[in-house]
Amino acid sequence: MNLDLTASLRQHFGFTAFRPGQEATLTRILNGQDTLAILPTGAGKSLLYQLPAYHLTGTILVISPLIALMQDQADRIARQGDYRAVVLNSTVEMHDQAALLETLGDYRFIFTSPETLARGPVLGALRQLKIALFVVDEAHCISEWGPNFRPEYLTLKNARQALKPGVTLLLTATAPPQIARDILTKMAMAPEQVATVRQSVNRANLFLAVHPVADPLAKQHYLQALLPRLGGPGVIYFSSRKQATMMANWLEQTTSLQVAAYHAGLEPVVRYRLQTQFMQNQVDVICATSAFGMGIDKNDIRYVIHYHIPAGLAAYTQEIGRAGRDGQPALALLLYAPGDESLPELLSQTELPAPAVLEEVMAGRVAPTVLGPKADVINFYLHHGVTPQQLQQLMAQQSRLAQQRINEMLGYVMTTACRRQYLLHAFGEKPIEQALCCDRHQSNWQPQELGLGAVKTFATVERSYNWRQQLAHFFAC
Repeated sequence: MNLDLTASLRQHFGFTAFRPGQEATLTRILNGQDTLAILPTGAGKSLLYQLPAYHLTGTILVISPLIALMQDQADRIARQGDYRAVVLNSTVEMHDQAALLETLGDYRFIFTSPETLARGPVLGALRQLKIALFVVDEAHCISEWGPNFRPEYLTLKNARQALKPGVTLLLTATAPPQIARDILTKMAMAPEQVATVRQSVNRANLFLAVHPVADPLAKQHYLQALLPRLGGPGVIYFSSRKQATMMANWLEQTTSLQVAAYHAGLEPVVRYRLQTQFMQNQVDVICATSAFGMGIDKNDIRYVIHYHIPAGLAAYTQEIGRAGRDGQPALALLLYAPGDESLPELLSQTELPAPAVLEEVMAGRVAPTVLGPKADVINFYLHHGVTPQQLQQLMAQQSRLAQQRINEMLGYVMTTACRRQYLLHAFGEKPIEQALCCDRHQSNWQPQELGLGAVKTFATVERSYNWRQQLAHFFAC
């Protein structure tokens, strides 16, 4: 297709130039080529399925992992004046969903989740449409989540084969070569037939650092002393909801910062309200689990701190990429105490009952509750043609892969070489030399030397505003 993409960008979106990777991806999509686009957070990935809608005939189907993310994407399209965007997920009542399925052809954009897409009536209704573009947003979830969490991601290949879309677009911010290959394998897509557009994982304005501490208590007090010096806003990632909540409460009591906890255990409306307060700088610090971040379009986050070691480099780069999207100095800091790796190692293990018990579950003679904390995942496999013996082999393989990812993450923590080069090498990229790099070049780094406190600071500001009171007022209205 011969098309002046810049003219289309200007006409429909008011921009005069593309961000890195956008034009290359759009060219391939509009030439009918399936594409895997690996573009950093803040690269404007939503444009990659919005602009083609003006040049392709048919429906744009977007599969997203989070309800809030879907709604935000649909709302943005509506704000641009196109009201033919609809969200189809578990928040839609069944009777409303039935009515919606009858009118799907009226919409240009349909946003849904893997779980909703796997439902027979939904897939049946979509098969009546011409799907011009099949988009999987946050495509790394196919590899990282599918085998161990929300296994419906593994059925996306079946949906794609059933819908026969004109073009498939897989979007993600981070995917090392092995994960990129795994995404295509699990989507049953031949690598030689898929164009890959990859931008560097390097974020030049991020200062990378690891701070070792003797024990969890020392970690807690180091964080308490550091935060007021960092400016803001910032995000601190935790591996558990309980720890995120406890630390948020303690930090708010012991610093002058407004700190809130954010995790999947909160009601959706509470999460949405907290996200809004953070976006409007009414909350300085978010203590979050991995539930926070996808689709957060806030470009002035000054730091991302990991209180616990992440489960792998891909997740880590995804999360630190949410800092400094405005191009200003930002900090990516990981706090490490000896033995921190035991938690992700524990979470990566799946204990399976004996094959005889699995067979009883398959036959319906025993309730799936005997399968333990990962009953949903195990039950999914058992009812999708996987035998108990195959399942044991699969889970053992997943445990080995998880351990490999943890070991890579530990390598980042322990390396005596440049941390930036370590990351780049892990993602198959060439070394990059830069002045402000990491703590291996600047071991006695100070926040003011990185330019953090000068960007924005809340620490010494006395405010009558309290996010908890505002949240309570919101629900009282």
